[in-house]
Amino acid sequence: MQSESLCFSKVKNDCVNFITSQETVNEKFKNKEKMIKSFLIPICFWIAKKANKRKPYFIGLAGGQGTGKTTISSIIKIILEKYFKIKVFKISIDDFYKTRKERIKLSKKIHPMLMTRGVPGTHDIKMMLDFFKKTKVKSFKKMKLPNFNKAIDDRFPKKNWYNINQKPDIIIFEGWCVGARPEINKTLKKPINSLEKSNDQNLIWRKYVNQQLKTKYKKLYSQLNCMIYLKAKNFSLLQKWRLKQEKKLWLKNKNKISDKIMNKGDVIKFMQTYQRITQNMFKNMPKYASIILNLNDNHQIKSAVYKAK
Repeated sequence: MQSESLCFSKVKNDCVNFITSQETVNEKFKNKEKMIKSFLIPICFWIAKKANKRKPYFIGLAGGQGTGKTTISSIIKIILEKYFKIKVFKISIDDFYKTRKERIKLSKKIHPMLMTRGVPGTHDIKMMLDFFKKTKVKSFKKMKLPNFNKAIDDRFPKKNWYNINQKPDIIIFEGWCVGARPEINKTLKKPINSLEKSNDQNLIWRKYVNQQLKTKYKKLYSQLNCMIYLKAKNFSLLQKWRLKQEKKLWLKNKNKISDKIMNKGDVIKFMQTYQRITQNMFKNMPKYASIILNLNDNHQIKSAVYKAK
């Protein structure tokens, strides 16, 4: 406990500064210090015990849209680097989205709904597997990884990509569907929202996405050493949080040319493509995640459940 208090005194300023940088005039994070001290520092002690300097330790961090994955994973990175002196690289599965050009091709070949980024099948799996593989080899060579710009719904130019110049001790791989598992074919038949009902009457999109989870994504996720899951109460709460997130993106980009930022109707329609997998994760993820962070209605961590030793 004493070491956790010492850790808090050393990382507090950096963590609070980061959280403040994520706030807007109308949206302030409450109980910042409690979140850091009671939940995120203990998680970092748990992770630090697992870290192996010989090869990277892969952490999957998942949660529905708007649950705070980027904020929480960024604070974990700050603590691990500042207090534990561990080299951490953090990236989102979102950065590996296929390009607009590739998704247009996919939407014409398989199903029009695959033009919308998000679901399994819209990421570049080969690139992710290659990244995982290259970080594990002894003779690590520096690499560049994509950086996705949601405001234009395409990748940034290569000069804005991430550079990894040295082998990380820990890799945080975050994203809404990280660690998701497929469902049985029988449950695919019943549409769960109006989008599925009107746009996927023949189940082509649903079956394709589910098949991706059964095969390529299963191979990818099997390489994760642990899973941290941010659990919200329900899907409608996620919609509310996701709308706030889009508003932030708009405020950030309002002086730039940005026709890809969504209005309320767009967000609700967009989230319907996420709904099936998100709801399955609500149900199943707590069974196999290493750590579950339960969130309250106000977007704050209410409790932490450790499932793995």
